[in-house]
Amino acid sequence: MKKIPGSEITPEHIYLNRRQFMTAGALSAGALALAACGGSSLVGGAASGKTTQAQGAAAPTSLESVYGAGALPPELAYAEPYASSTTDEIGDPLNKFDEITNYNNYYEFTTNKEAVAKLAQNFTAYPWQIEVTGLVDKPQTIDLDAIYKKFAQEERIYRLRCVEAWSMVIPWVGFPIAALLKEVSPKSTAQYVRFVSIMRPEEMPGQNAMTLEWPYQEGLRMDEAMNPLAIFATGMYGKPLTNQQGAPFRLVVPWKYGFKSIKGIVKIELTDSIPPSTWNTAAPNEYGFYANVNPQVDHPRWSQASERRIGEIGRRETLMFNGYEEEVASLYTGMDLARSY
Repeated sequence: MKKIPGSEITPEHIYLNRRQFMTAGALSAGALALAACGGSSLVGGAASGKTTQAQGAAAPTSLESVYGAGALPPELAYAEPYASSTTDEIGDPLNKFDEITNYNNYYEFTTNKEAVAKLAQNFTAYPWQIEVTGLVDKPQTIDLDAIYKKFAQEERIYRLRCVEAWSMVIPWVGFPIAALLKEVSPKSTAQYVRFVSIMRPEEMPGQNAMTLEWPYQEGLRMDEAMNPLAIFATGMYGKPLTNQQGAPFRLVVPWKYGFKSIKGIVKIELTDSIPPSTWNTAAPNEYGFYANVNPQVDHPRWSQASERRIGEIGRRETLMFNGYEEEVASLYTGMDLARSY
């Protein structure tokens, strides 16, 4: 089959949605990343992770321009994963699609990373709705279809750094958290954002165990959530999220350890107090609320100074804030980052 140039490709989940081909089997579903990973650097086509609108530089490339807005005929629809670049903004190569989708932390299914994909096959990721409530002037429940239409999907190539000291480079598809929050008009008293994932033990066998307190919950400060690097992901490699990745709607916060990037989100609540977060509640001595990637602060049971990139031999040095220090360090001015782990 002739290779389709990137300029002519529409992301698969947008393509399928437009034609109402999205069934339970068409969209992969997922959940949240638990005792592991964190986000990293942003690239949108030619735009790098260090070029954000907030800095007045080039905006992340919209998928409308990366892939094109035209419709592909069904026989040409996404035979292979697609990304606009082979590396992130610092030159690290992307992980392969098969690597990303077959090594996953998703305790709602199992604690075995290599078994998640199989156990998640029958999860129903469509239809899907997200409730946005709390300290907002315009609370609403948003259908996934409406999200695709309302928010332009962008490619963001980010490094994912797991608290377990392994990492990946992933070409996500999604949009800034800030875009959705602005739609609901946060009240001035809103200081934090609480995220809650799906509770569906009949499809997620891990929720029948007491490994963690379900449903999974996470939280960010408002200024963290509004940072241009923080996104809601709906896809990866130009395709919809697989179930094991947290389909159809997950958080990606690249400068934090992966367990902050909650999967299978069904509720977003703005609050005036720090919301509970699952791993911090389960083991506060090991997992802090902030969970910023900080190689200078060891986990109580292992060093965080280096990491193992999936697909590579050996280890590499872990970067402060996962390589996004320039973009996010100002969020934590005056804080003791050793204590805010």
